[in-house]
Amino acid sequence: MRHRKAGKKLGRDTGHRRAVLRNLVTSLFQYEEISTTHAKAKALRPIAEKMITLAKRGNLHARRQALSYIMDKTVAHKLFDQIKDRLVDHQGGYTRILKTGHRSGDNAPLAIIQLLLAQEKKPGKTTGKKDIKDEKKITEKVSDKKVTHKGKKQVPENEKEKVEKP
Repeated sequence: MRHRKAGKKLGRDTGHRRAVLRNLVTSLFQYEEISTTHAKAKALRPIAEKMITLAKRGNLHARRQALSYIMDKTVAHKLFDQIKDRLVDHQGGYTRILKTGHRSGDNAPLAIIQLLLAQEKKPGKTTGKKDIKDEKKITEKVSDKKVTHKGKKQVPENEKEKVEKP
């Protein structure tokens, strides 16, 4: 039984597991979105959120604690200078894990873990009227643009005649 055992072992000994998680945290803050296995993403989430909490504190001690865990000094500076400003209003839940399927070689479940941006709106309860109006506007805009499979816009026939006649 695993009662009162925190964290997953991920099939590795302590040193290897710590190194893998340190590399994943560094890559997450460097690229702001990484693809990994679902188990690693779930193990990475609490560590990444603790690093963001340290960045939000922003004092010298917090910066040194983050630098002791993050592998690259420039990534730590990015965390404390840029990423912190985007997430300063959030009270937690700085990351999102999206399942993406299975790896072809060993059928391991894959996931994308990404940092949330401050300008994204959280889904909340709304009345259906506004959503329906927004969907109509979106479909009208999409239907106005007739795009071929190569991404080129097609000119409507009545506009072609205007261009050819002069």
